[in-house]
Formats: sequence, structure tokens, C-alpha cells
Amino acid sequence: MTLDSRIMELARAAKPAVAIIGLGGAGCNIVSWIAQKEIAGSKIIAADTDAAHLVEVKSDVKILMGEENYHGKGCGGYAERGTEAAKESIGEIKKELLGSNLVFIIAGMGGGTGTGSATVVAEATHEAGILTIGCVMMPFGYELLKRKKAIMGIKSLAEKCDSLVVIDNSRLRAVAGALPLREGFAIANEFVGAFIKNISETITHASLVNLDYSDLRSVVERGGISSIGIGEAQGENRIQKAVELALASPLLDVSDISGTYGVLIHITGGEDMTLGEVTQAGEIIIQKAPNTGRIVWGAKVDESIEGTVRVIAVLTGVMDPKKLV
Repeated sequence: MTLDSRIMELARAAKPAVAIIGLGGAGCNIVSWIAQKEIAGSKIIAADTDAAHLVEVKSDVKILMGEENYHGKGCGGYAERGTEAAKESIGEIKKELLGSNLVFIIAGMGGGTGTGSATVVAEATHEAGILTIGCVMMPFGYELLKRKKAIMGIKSLAEKCDSLVVIDNSRLRAVAGALPLREGFAIANEFVGAFIKNISETITHASLVNLDYSDLRSVVERGGISSIGIGEAQGENRIQKAVELALASPLLDVSDISGTYGVLIHITGGEDMTLGEVTQAGEIIIQKAPNTGRIVWGAKVDESIEGTVRVIAVLTGVMDPKKLV
């Protein structure tokens, strides 16, 4: 075997296997969005108790959870039914996640299937030693009962995830408050989808600046709740504007980012994006969060956004789950 052949063989073996699983209605909607974007290098799984909704979802694999007990009719908003359904189908779920190094678990919190099943799935991946990142949505502030249920679900899920990205729907107003309802929720789907797509593709495929699996693990394995922000800019000082916008508008109410454990930055730009701009992004982060223990970033060229830079910032360990109210 030649040296080049050996290196290629090692590279194939070292490439992490990524799985993305959406649970319940909201989770399946997001994985359907991701599937339509043709994300490279990842297995996309949709799991729900509602057969009618699952039929419409786009994914590589579909799992009807709790078929024996709930017959494809959903959980009716009862989280305990979501838990039972996930336990009934956990063997099938484990089979589909077998061999994964990184799993993204996506769910809406406050309802039945997603709230109840997410912790069951995360417990299985945690026991298997798979790096597990949860991405969940909280109900609006006025949805008092759903929000209370969501917080309980988030606290339980956080114990089983290496990191848990939380998006608060109430914060969507700052980004999409003037949009029609359907389009407003599509913004949240796009935020989560873009984050997962960019991170997955950057650790599995060559990019302008590679983010490898070890980098990702070092930032997220500390645990706790993470927040995500997205900024986009054009023209003069576009990197600075995009980074500052991403840090200033996280989709979770974080009053102070100075205590953030880690920061994960992903930058996307056209062919005109320079290495100097990518480096500048890291320098700006250090200024904004000087006490951060770890900062890692990746960058990817996308010819379709020539003249624009898009920055996704994930602030890990910004909040103890016990303090979430």
C-alpha cells in the first residue's frame, strides 16, 4: 500500500459519522427542512407518534414511535406518552444511530412527543458514548402551561446531553416579529437547520478552515445550556458587523456572555471571503468574551452568497439548567 493510499484510508476511518434525529412535530419539521437542503455526510432520521404528519416529512429514515400503544394517533400533548412511545421504539432508534460519533437531537419542548421522547433518546446515545448535542425550542412566554412543561423537559434533557442549544420562541420577535406566523416559525427552523448543516458539513468535508470532531467535543462536552445567534452583513467591516450581530441577538435571554465556557463560530462567505476576515472573527470573539475557555471556528465558501458573510455563534455553557425559569 502506498503512503497516499494509507493516508486516504485513515482519513475515511477518521471521518465522523453524523446522525440528525427530529422528534415530534417541531423536530420533524426541522429535519425535513434540513433534508431538503441536501446536507452532506449525515443520516437524517424523523421519529414521531403522529403517522399522518410523519408521512409528509422528508428524511432518510422514518420511525413511527409507540405504534403498539398509540397506533399512529399522536400523544395528545402528554409528555409521559411521548416517553412511553420512545421506550417502546428505542431498539429501532438505537439501530439507526448505531455507528454514529455525533448525534443532534431536535425537538420542540412543551408538547407530548418531543418533550417526552428526547431524554429517552439522549440517554441511549449518552450510554453509547456518542457526542450528543440537543437543539430544542421553548414555547412563547404567554403559553404558561406549555412553558412550564418545557422547562421540566429541558432540565431533564440537559442531564443527558453534552450540550443543549435552547431557542426561546419569545426571542423570535426580535428577529421575525413582523413576519406572518408561518414565516416566523420558518426562521427558527432555518436557524437550527443552518447551524446543524454547517457544523456537520464542516467536520465531515474539507472547508476553507476545517472544524474537526475533537474541536467540537472540546467546546460542547462541558455540558449546560448553550445559546445560538446568527449575523449576516455586507460591505465594509462586514465580518465585524456579522459577528457583533450574532453575539448581540442570541435566541435565548442571556444577560452576560462573559462567563461563557466555549464559543463555536462558523463563518460562511462567497469566493471573495478572505482568510484575514475569518481570523478577525476569532479576535472579535476574544474581545467580547475574554473569560471564555475555548474558542474554535470553521469557515466554508458558498458561491451563492457572494459579497455576504454569515456568522453562526454558539455560546456553550452560558446557563446552568437549574436556573432556567
